[in-house]
Amino acid sequence: MKMIEVDKLTVLYGAFRAVDGVSFSVNSGEIVGFLGPNGAGKSTTLRVLSGFLGASAGQVKIAGIDVAEDSIGARAKIGYMPEMSPLYPEMRVGEYLKFRAELKKVPRAERKSAVETAMREARVDDFEDVMIGHLSKGYRQRVGLADALVASPPLLILDEPTAGLDPNQIREVRALIQKLGKDRTVLVSTHILSEVEAVCSRAVVINKGRLVAEGSIDEVRAMRKPSGVTFVVRGDEEKARALIKKVAGVANVKTETAADGVATIAAGLANKGDPAKVAEEAVSALVAAKMGVREVTVAKASLEQVFATLTEGIEKEADSAEESAEAADGDAGGEAES
Repeated sequence: MKMIEVDKLTVLYGAFRAVDGVSFSVNSGEIVGFLGPNGAGKSTTLRVLSGFLGASAGQVKIAGIDVAEDSIGARAKIGYMPEMSPLYPEMRVGEYLKFRAELKKVPRAERKSAVETAMREARVDDFEDVMIGHLSKGYRQRVGLADALVASPPLLILDEPTAGLDPNQIREVRALIQKLGKDRTVLVSTHILSEVEAVCSRAVVINKGRLVAEGSIDEVRAMRKPSGVTFVVRGDEEKARALIKKVAGVANVKTETAADGVATIAAGLANKGDPAKVAEEAVSALVAAKMGVREVTVAKASLEQVFATLTEGIEKEADSAEESAEAADGDAGGEAES
């Protein structure tokens, strides 16, 4: 079952396209990273998904319910935690969550157990009688998460859940997201790449309001080819470098370390260089020359490198479009003057 279906979603703020024809889907039971730099349109998209903002065009469905046609029904399926949870600092944690459960129409008979379960899942059950204003930022984030959980929704939408937290708190929140994802669908919006790699099975990448990539973490990584192959070789370093450099597809060679007759040599690949073929041919040449090959490693592209490549491409495209528009305006102005 598809928990989220987004089809050609467009959101306009005046003439500005905050979201431009974005389409993607999230299956039930997935933890998906919604990835993009600041200003990419992530929060705007999430506001449309959660019913806080109307779309200018396109369609959004939550668990098969059209958000535009039945906003209340769609929102009942969602637990939404915005980047800055609007908590009441003068209320106690348990009191606030009971209030939120009532607003979300949790049946009176189930309300107490729903609040207790949400506090336990968000790990704030020891702070039930503590005023929210007295909590650290990390624990306020957890109260926001408990709020998202209190109606036991099948879908959690978390907008920058670790923003402003210290490293220990970040690890705790990531572990919590993985645990919650065992029996729920989770969409995590973030610009922190390590977060997506740590907790998500799939990523949706947007930039400047447009979809630039979608797929499993490995599939997204594969959008940027490996940039090199590293060899750990025993023997004559200069000879090893010369042999590796002769292999087709190798653009450059450099020695990273060398000691006691063992050298680590990095081979940079040309644009069409096949890392597997380069590794095979180089090892054959080194072995034929009676050199010891201790290790061969293909440098995998990190999600960060892929992200930079994807977003750089669309930014250049956008800049080119702006330049073309400016040139057209200039030409029109010149014709008018003549």
